[in-house]
Amino acid sequence: MATAVRLLRRSLRGGESVLPMWKELDYFKEYAARLQSFREDDDAAAATLSEALYVVSMGTNDFLENYYAMAHAQAAEYSTAAAPRFLSASQNLVRLVANNTRSVDVGQPTPRSHPELLAEGEITPGITSDEYIFRRKKLLEVLPEKSLAIIASAEQQMMTDVVPYSFRQNGDYLYITGCAQPGGVAVLSEETGLCMFMPDTSKEDVVWQGQTAGVEAAENFFKADKAFPLSEMQKILPEMIERSKVVYHNVKTLSPSYKNLDSFRRASLNNKVKDIAYYTDELRWIKSKSEIGLMRESASIVSQSLLQTMLLSRTHREESQLAAKIEYECKMRGAQRMAFHPVVGGGANGSVIHYSRNDGRVKAGELLLMDVGCEYHGYLSDLTRTWPPCGRFSPAQEELYSLILETNKECIKLCKPGASINEIHNHSVKMLIKGFQELGILEKGKSIQYNYLNPTAIGHSLGMDIHDSVKLSKDKPLEPGVIITIEPGVYIPPVPILKENAPDRYRGIGIRIEDEVLITESGHEVLTASVPKEISHITTLMNMGSNSMMDAHELRAACS
Repeated sequence: MATAVRLLRRSLRGGESVLPMWKELDYFKEYAARLQSFREDDDAAAATLSEALYVVSMGTNDFLENYYAMAHAQAAEYSTAAAPRFLSASQNLVRLVANNTRSVDVGQPTPRSHPELLAEGEITPGITSDEYIFRRKKLLEVLPEKSLAIIASAEQQMMTDVVPYSFRQNGDYLYITGCAQPGGVAVLSEETGLCMFMPDTSKEDVVWQGQTAGVEAAENFFKADKAFPLSEMQKILPEMIERSKVVYHNVKTLSPSYKNLDSFRRASLNNKVKDIAYYTDELRWIKSKSEIGLMRESASIVSQSLLQTMLLSRTHREESQLAAKIEYECKMRGAQRMAFHPVVGGGANGSVIHYSRNDGRVKAGELLLMDVGCEYHGYLSDLTRTWPPCGRFSPAQEELYSLILETNKECIKLCKPGASINEIHNHSVKMLIKGFQELGILEKGKSIQYNYLNPTAIGHSLGMDIHDSVKLSKDKPLEPGVIITIEPGVYIPPVPILKENAPDRYRGIGIRIEDEVLITESGHEVLTASVPKEISHITTLMNMGSNSMMDAHELRAACS
């Protein structure tokens, strides 16, 4: 048996790099037991089986087509007693090993298909199956007794009749299931745990759209307690609705697949149907350690990308080009998509709060406002900077910018456990009203006109959505693990729109300075602190390298 034992050890060594959990699998105990049952003169049979397992351990998944033919041919050379035992030991055992080692396409990255993205045990990058299971249990704990939760995935939106938009999953569905694909419905109750209804996929669907997750993936990869094809939901869900006292569902993704069920309609008429958003928003309010890691990386990506875009703005002034630059830099650093359509507003366009056209050109002497964010494996960033691409603030621009900067810094100081977004907002309003009055933009005694200059709140919660946990009160005390934005601003259009009364020197100026802030036990951490916002730092950055002839020539041309 010496040869067989050596080959068994070789198989185990080969498996460690590809399948670390081999040592824990029951079928390995069966393998060892059957290997020991061979007689010493059956080393050849044991060797063949061991070699086959070694091939599997190295990730070769097409060996089954050749293995059984080889096994039958070689079994003829063994003793009559050895051959049947060899075939019996290998047939089921090797198929089981192959099934557990081959990379199965579940419609999204897995640890086996994308080991560079996911560690073993993770459902989405950075988030383990244990954390997803914990979230499900936590949701069931906070829901009233005998509640049923129905959370549908986002629907695929179409650009034309056959061309889809890039799909983004609904935050609640992704938070609970980890499934980043459209068409599914998740149902949770104390009685059943997580039950996932998965889309029915035809061979034609696979040809056109690729492989998607089905029932098997729901149970084995997403760790659902039960799973069924979506076509069976009309037979299974009504009984679950009838047994529940209250049905909570995601109003944002209300799906005809369950909306049109008679049992759901009756429950709705009897006031048994309610929005689940408050409960899921509460769960998503405080980020876990792994979520904070993902959001820190998302903030780092957009910060580095905006810095590169700021440098490019010295010589390239088309808003569309700068929008393309920020998206390129974010995706090259690992972001899957932008968190929202970038706001790239030059001059007066910066005074439009959610400016999205990005079809203008930044003129000499104008400010450029960019509000950008990216998505990193489901978690978003949000950052705004305003700067003069020519490297110099005009006196009027500097006066307004200094006020917004000071408000940003003072409000960040207030970010700590126990404070609230509303408290911070009220402080910002007092600071800005005082500053606007000193600059002659706002008349004393007419503070009600403040909203004409800045109709936005000081900030919002941030997470899997740009405005995360929106159902929660802005008076809710901040806690460690909460991430918010701080974004004071001023928006003065070139001509009066809302009766704002500003001197001409301030007309056509829009300024916003936005940072991401993580609440910690001792106070806060600014996740976007690496992007310059001090006037001296910005002017240094914008004039960096301008001593060279080429840079100086390009800068003069751009500023002319």
